[in-house]
Amino acid sequence: MIEYQNDRPLRMVGGAHPESGELPPRTTTRWVARRKAQVVVAVESGRISLAEAMERYSLSQEEFQSWQRAMDRSGVAGLKIAAAQERHKRGRSSRPRLVLVTQ
Repeated sequence: MIEYQNDRPLRMVGGAHPESGELPPRTTTRWVARRKAQVVVAVESGRISLAEAMERYSLSQEEFQSWQRAMDRSGVAGLKIAAAQERHKRGRSSRPRLVLVTQ
């Protein structure tokens, strides 16, 4: 069983209180920052459990936790794909990349 606890204050997403009933549809395949934030807020506020969010949206625990860390660091803006790509680039080592060239 997956358990989730958090004692941080509830977050505001898109001007709406987390308990306003806004959750992305189960059929969501395009995860924009706002939708990711809605799921994180719903879990943190206790509206849905982490296990339910994972099942409902076919998320891994690692994926959800990465969304949560991004929100902790930079708010909803941290969930944007460009921000994630930039963080990934900064985290790479300074070694040159190997490129496989085929002809």
